[in-house]
Amino acid sequence: MVIQSNMSAKAVVEVWEVTATIFKKHNIPLTEIAMEIFIEPDTLAKLLNELNKVVGSSTTTCINGG
Repeated sequence: MVIQSNMSAKAVVEVWEVTATIFKKHNIPLTEIAMEIFIEPDTLAKLLNELNKVVGSSTTTCINGG
């Protein structure tokens, strides 16, 4: 599964605990609000790349819808 912008930081950390340090590093609160709602697009793209890298996930390792 790829971490996506419509996910909340809280949900991401619940599934991948290792991501908590990345959210903390970027001062992103662990809320239930989708990241795409409160994180600027440029920042969000970089954050998603970093998050997916740390969990070993990418669009090449996953298929649409799963």
